Formats: sequence, structure tokens, C-alpha cells
Amino acid sequence: MTGWWRILPLLVVLAAPAAAQELRAQLSPRDFTTLAAEIGAKVEKVGAREGERFKKGDTLIAFDCSIQRAQMAEARAALGATEKTVAVNSRLLELQTIGKLESDVAQAERDKARAKVDASGAVLGKCTVPAPFDGRVVEQKVRAQQYVQPGQALLDILDDSVLELDFIVPSKWLVWLKPGHLFQVAMDETAKTYPVKLTRIGARIDPVSQSVKVTGAIGGHFPELAAGMSGKVLLSPPP
Repeated sequence: MTGWWRILPLLVVLAAPAAAQELRAQLSPRDFTTLAAEIGAKVEKVGAREGERFKKGDTLIAFDCSIQRAQMAEARAALGATEKTVAVNSRLLELQTIGKLESDVAQAERDKARAKVDASGAVLGKCTVPAPFDGRVVEQKVRAQQYVQPGQALLDILDDSVLELDFIVPSKWLVWLKPGHLFQVAMDETAKTYPVKLTRIGARIDPVSQSVKVTGAIGGHFPELAAGMSGKVLLSPPP
């Protein structure tokens, strides 16, 4: 007779359900960026500091552009002078007292002066840095009266109006886990649970871990939540 009691412990282990996998997730903002200077100038004013909120279109950074404004005035004066020259030459050309070449040269000078006005206007448009969306300042990298160079980072900002939840799930869950799936997450920092809706699934499955990154959006507005918080996803495959 076979000693079945000898293999019974092994059968029990194989039949026991595997421990539930804990899914950890982190909150991230929907949009975030680093604003940088597009001109070299002195910072005149910082419109929002670290942690402060702002609205789309608010001036976050204003530069001292007195030199650029003077250059614009000079370009406009030059344009006015060339336009008068073109007008006079046009009349003289009708009277055949000047040649067409001289008239064409005057028109070219006018066009060049107009281009300088446009260029000066483009530079003046960079003298303020508007907010690209509603949000908050994460980090202030410059101070008032500081001179900055083109390309220098000014502010790190984020849009926390919609917070997203990023986490990893087994790739075999994709059989049933689809965008629109509703679940909850328990956040460590607040000790509360919040509703989540799956919004998108990563485009690539990790071949080693057989897992994929998914993202969900917190449903509703909860002032106590902030980007960077983490928690446990309350999600499990159907029986």
C-alpha cells in the first residue's frame, strides 16, 4: 500500500491558494513641466512661489525688458523713416526723376525695418512667462533681481486638477482589466480610500516580469491628496 500520508503535505501546499499580490501605486499630476527663460534678462517679478496656486494665463515670471522696449522704439522709428522714403520715391518714380532701382532699394530697406519691428515684438513677447495651465508651483528656481540666461530653468509647475495613479499589474490581467474599470485605492498618507477609474494601459509588456504599467484617474476632487503620495490598490482578478 502506498504511503499516501507521505505525499499529503505536498498536495496541501499545491492546492493552497497563492498569497494575494499587493499592488503599490503612486499619485502623479496629469501635466507637469519646467518653465525656462527664452531671453537673457533680469527677473523683475515672480508671480507665484513654491506651493502657491495659479490660473492659466497668469504671469508667473516678469523680466525687466527696458532695453528691449528701447530697441522696439528704435525699430519703429526706423520703419517710419523708410516708409516715408518709399512714399517719396514712389512719387518721384512717377515723375521719372529717379530710377526704378533706387525705388526698389528703398522698398527693401522698408521691408528690413519692418522685419526688425517684428523681431523686437517677438522678443518683447518673451518678457513675461504665462501659466500654460491651472496648477501649482513645485519649485522656484530663480529669485527677483536675478539675471538669467536663455534656456535657464525658472519654475517647476504641475497641474493637480486631475491626479493619476500609476502602478504595475501582471500582464495576464489584461484578459479582464480594461480602460473604464472601476476600483479603489487606499492612500497611506490619508488612511482613506478613493475611487479610481482605469484610463490607459501601457503599450509594452515587460518580458522578464510579465507585467505592464497601467494608469487610473482619481474620481472627484480631494484637496488632501497631493502628487507623490502612495498607497495600495484595491484590485484583484475576478473569481
